[in-house]
This record gives sequence, C-alpha cells and structure tokens, in this order.
Amino acid sequence: MKQFQPYTKSRRHMSVVSFKKSLTASEPHKALTSGGKRYVGRNNAGRITVRHKGGGHKRLFRDVDFNYKKIVPAVVETVEYDPNRSGFIGLLLYRDGERRYVLLPGSAKVGDEIETSETASSKPGNRMPLKNVPIGAFVYNVEIKPGNGGKLGRAAGTHIELIARDGGYADLKMPSSEVRKVLETCWATIGEVSNDEHHLVNVGKAGRSRWMGIRPTVRGTAMNPCDHPHGGGEGRQGRGLRRAKSMWGKPTGKGQKTRTPKKYSNYLIVSRRKVGKRGSKEGK
Repeated sequence: MKQFQPYTKSRRHMSVVSFKKSLTASEPHKALTSGGKRYVGRNNAGRITVRHKGGGHKRLFRDVDFNYKKIVPAVVETVEYDPNRSGFIGLLLYRDGERRYVLLPGSAKVGDEIETSETASSKPGNRMPLKNVPIGAFVYNVEIKPGNGGKLGRAAGTHIELIARDGGYADLKMPSSEVRKVLETCWATIGEVSNDEHHLVNVGKAGRSRWMGIRPTVRGTAMNPCDHPHGGGEGRQGRGLRRAKSMWGKPTGKGQKTRTPKKYSNYLIVSRRKVGKRGSKEGK
C-alpha cells in the first residue's frame, strides 16, 4: 500500500495500491479494447434501477475471456490494470499466436505458463473441471453452468474453497461463508484473484468516489416520511420501527435475510451464509 504525506485533510488517511510493484504495462492491447456506453444504473427505459451510480472517469473496456475455451498452453505476456474490475488482468500469448485477456491469480508473473486442460496440474492460474481439482484447494472464476463461463469468485483477493465432492456435485465454500453445490463438470481456475490489498484502500475523500462513478448515499433518517420509512420527525429521531427497513419497506440491516424464499437455486445451498457481527467473524 502507498500512503501519502498529509498536506491536506483528505490526504491524511488516503491510500492506494502500489501498482509499480505489480503491473508491467501502462497501455492495454489495442485489439482487445473497445469503447462503450455505461448505463450507470439505468434500465432500457432510462429509469434508475440501481441507485448511487453515475459520472466518473471515462473507461476503456477490455475484452476479458472468462470462458477459457482455448485448450492451448499460453504464456503471461503482461500484468495490467483494468478500471472495470478490482483484480489485475493479464495478456496471454497462446502458442498459436492469439492473445487474450484473463483474470490473473495473485502469484502470476510475466513469463509464467498457464494451461487449460482436464489433465492440467493444480498450479495457480491453471484451469480444469472441479472433478479434477484436489479437495481443499482454492479456486476462483468458477462456472455455475458447464461451458457458461466463470461467474463466481472474481473480485480482488477472493477465493472459493473446494471442501467436498458427492453425487456429481462439488461443495464450494464461498467468500461469504455460504456452502453451495456446483456440478463437478464446471470449470474453475486454481488460486485466488490478484490484487489482494484492494480491500485495504482508504478512498480518503468524496471526490475520489465520484471519479470512480459512485454517487452520494443519503441516510433514510435524513429524508422526509414520504421518501423513506425512517424519515420525518423534529430534529434527530429514532427510526420508530423494530427492524430497519429499506426505502421500499423491505427488512434490511444486520441479521436480516434478504434471499428470495422460493429462489430456483435453493436446493443447491448446503448451508446459508452467516450474517451479523458474529457471523462475519466466523466467516473469516
């Protein structure tokens, strides 16, 4: 982590990840980049469906391959920053001359060889089906459906632990402490996602959040009664409710269950994630 001299109040606690130690290229591979419109929390009708998004610095989109359908050995050519995700990406040069971006593990360096195959070794960065991954190994970029591309475990520093296999399914312990089943024919990458210091970053000031495209969050107690269940009252008031609620009246806060009761994938959940202060400590 890089700390700054406190020459302003907001600089006193600000920190950034020291990219010089990790990254090897400052410009992306042009053939794998594209422009595009960011929808900043709006749907196809232009209505806001996800709050607190908008503005921010312009971003160039990198075409990251989460499928790894190319069964050819490759070499890591560069380690690069991607503004659209928290982990580092790497440019792979395959033996047939093609180049693709992939999400790198924490130990990856320029010159490392990465293999995608059912018979690959359990070396960080290699990709294989869950049925061939050793029990107890850490994986990331895990598929939910075979051949559908990695969906689970893609944030910086995260990993998923393979704890068991039974009846054609693999039991995975998620970063949230939830244990769920995934078909053992789904593919996963060995290791944990790079840039594990990402969670230690202190943004430091409101302006930096705006650069990242994050708009301000207003407390419900500061609103009017017509805008939020916690709003209203003369001066500072308690919420007047037994349980905290969201703007739409749904239960929220620590310990509240928010998963849809009849969700289609409920049968795949072996044990629910632990919530609240005690649960977060046990999950770690």
